[in-house]
Amino acid sequence: MGEKVVAKTKHGELTLDQLAEVQPGMARLMKEIGERYHILYHAAKGGNWQLAQHELNQIASLMKVGVTLRPKFSHDLTSFIQSNLSVIGEAIGSKDWVGFEAAYKNGIEEGNKLHEKYGYGYIRYVLSKKPPETYDLAQQQ
Repeated sequence: MGEKVVAKTKHGELTLDQLAEVQPGMARLMKEIGERYHILYHAAKGGNWQLAQHELNQIASLMKVGVTLRPKFSHDLTSFIQSNLSVIGEAIGSKDWVGFEAAYKNGIEEGNKLHEKYGYGYIRYVLSKKPPETYDLAQQQ
């Protein structure tokens, strides 16, 4: 009792407290989620449904990290995955652009409401009209 658990790496030793301290907070996760949400939209718009599905999967995974690391957000993140990302996923699965766009825009509205709920109303996601230049967004064969 009182002994600290230590993880050994090639760079030295780290305590569990040190490892816990360096886990990403919601700000770091949300930056990546926002970037991927942007790619998701333009991939679907360009007909690259595989890339859209990939980005959606990554967004859900990042949100699940938030569920684990930031318990105060767990209910809302889980609910967002189930009620928003699942609808986007259904539209991707059926390659339904109209349904996708409606679900996507609803996700923005709901995400911005959550920002407001947690005191971050000054953070409002806005979809860039400019597609990311680092991906081939065209439909893949």
